[in-house]
Amino acid sequence: MPPTAPVHRRDFLRASAAGLALYPTLGGAVESAGGGLFAPRPTDFPAKAKHLVFVFLTGGFSHVDTFDYKPQLARDSGRVVPSVDLRGTGNQPLLGSPFRFTPRGDSGLMISELFPRLGDLADDLCVIRTLHTDIVEHFQAVLAMHTGSATVPMPSLGSWVSHGLGTFNSNLPSYVVLCEHLPYAGSQVWDSSFLPPIHQGVRLVPGDDPIPDLRPPSRPITIEQLESLMLNDVNARHAAQRPADVDLRARNATYDTARGMMRLAPEILDLGREPDSTRDAYGVARGDNRSFSAQCLLARRLVERGVRVVELIDTGAGDNWDAHGDMQAHRPKALRVDRALAALIRDLKQRGLFDQTLIAICTEFGRTPWTDAPGTKGRNHYAKAFSCVLAGAGIKGGTAYGATDEHGIKIIADPVHVHDYHATILHAMGLDHRKLTYRYAGRDFRLTDVDGRVITPILS
Repeated sequence: MPPTAPVHRRDFLRASAAGLALYPTLGGAVESAGGGLFAPRPTDFPAKAKHLVFVFLTGGFSHVDTFDYKPQLARDSGRVVPSVDLRGTGNQPLLGSPFRFTPRGDSGLMISELFPRLGDLADDLCVIRTLHTDIVEHFQAVLAMHTGSATVPMPSLGSWVSHGLGTFNSNLPSYVVLCEHLPYAGSQVWDSSFLPPIHQGVRLVPGDDPIPDLRPPSRPITIEQLESLMLNDVNARHAAQRPADVDLRARNATYDTARGMMRLAPEILDLGREPDSTRDAYGVARGDNRSFSAQCLLARRLVERGVRVVELIDTGAGDNWDAHGDMQAHRPKALRVDRALAALIRDLKQRGLFDQTLIAICTEFGRTPWTDAPGTKGRNHYAKAFSCVLAGAGIKGGTAYGATDEHGIKIIADPVHVHDYHATILHAMGLDHRKLTYRYAGRDFRLTDVDGRVITPILS
């Protein structure tokens, strides 16, 4: 008889629990005890997406210069209109886009020259043109886009997904953040808040040492094994004396993940293992481990190895898309990300991962269709209407959802609040945003608070 494949404890427990309808109960017990990441959990309904790649373009890119074509805005450029922005209300001259738009793909989706390579993939993209948020300051708007709350820091989207779905690979974090420079609101944007700390995003800083102290010094294995056993015993005894300390148990669980990362991460982070053709497609030169292109390639490698959520933050709280002075400042920012994002989508498709990975490309708010001030060529913050892009699993490509008026000022059809955006992402991943809750301080919390609706017309 052929040898029987070994049955791992986690797989056995999951199969047994599923047969007895105990899996949700066991999952809840693990969460309430602050235990480690659980194996993949049943979804609320069949899910198209198994992974989420969340791309955040910091600073507020302009909808009327990227994905929301407004020829009338160009014709009326210079006409003074009532305005509202960061400074309040007033009157400012309209500013036509300096960038050329063309219909792309079989769908004819109108996309700016700023994103030529993404435009080549227009038939894979869904542009939402009617996003709106509540506060027009960077800090609060970034917080809202990540946590659903513009005021009180709450668990991040990635943490909610980790909490709701578990992990495919317990040797790696379920939620990884690639972030060279801190964004507005800092690490709060990937914090787990009151969710068990094991769901907090793990930040990798692009460069030579993305995970400090990852490589231990070379020592005799027998000594290392003895030290590990002793440390485990000490930690177990310490935790047993503090059974209600959720943070302590989660911290111990992170050590288990850290040991797994020490085995796996050096290989994952080594982009030199990729063939020249793949690195060339992304624009990653040999030895490059810092560029946004390198981060996109690493994102694919992380998804490939079972990481549930990967977030890419392209710039920090400075030198970003916040183009108050001149909209031409969008050119180098778009050049930095366009090729890499297009390569990521193509790479995922070639590897059969695109149909199980949801890609969300967004920013915290848009920019005004008028100038920042008379005589200037830039735009101010604008929260009443802006655009984002979805692609991949569960999304209809080659589509645009919602409409703004002829100048891109007002939403005239199908508004999408940030809560709706989050509800739709969760739905694509098989989660009902109304059921994904966590009880804390006497009430049930959720990512979408008491609001949110799924944008069903864009779902495949």
